[in-house]
This record gives sequence, structure tokens and C-alpha cells, in this order.
Amino acid sequence: MSSSSDDAAKAVAEKVDEGFKESSRKFDAKDKSEYYDPCQEFAQKSIRCLHRNGGDRSMCGDYFQAYRDCKKAWLEKKKEERKKNGGWW
Repeated sequence: MSSSSDDAAKAVAEKVDEGFKESSRKFDAKDKSEYYDPCQEFAQKSIRCLHRNGGDRSMCGDYFQAYRDCKKAWLEKKKEERKKNGGWW
């Protein structure tokens, strides 16, 4: 990865850290059949980019990467929390 994409990944991870407690609370409180995406903001930005650029995915790579970085950081954080709290239950 280049240093600019490393910086972007760090910025996304920091944003995930800021909102983790709130998003984790919402995730834990949802019904089992309900879908909750803690990175919805990044997903919406990706969709808006696609609409703005006529569906040209090559123009929106940074938005897609930000979403992937967010999901990765959030899942790692959730995994750490589970380990700290003693598992799945």
C-alpha cells in the first residue's frame, strides 16, 4: 500500500474508534433478523459516487477502499471486545 492509502486507512480506523461504542451498542441491541451496518456512512458515499459518475467503478475506488477499511477496523474492534469480555455470549 502507498503511504496515502495508509493515511486514509488510519483516518477511517480513527473514525471507527470514535463511533465504536455507539455503533456497538446499536449492533448488540438489534433484533437477530435485523441488518445493521456500522459503516453505512461510507457505503452511502460509495453509492453517491457511483450515481455521480454514471456507474463508473474506476472513479470510486477510494470510496470503496474507505468502506472496506471501515468494515475491517470495526470487525477487528468487535473481535477484541469479544475476547476481552470472554467470548460470544
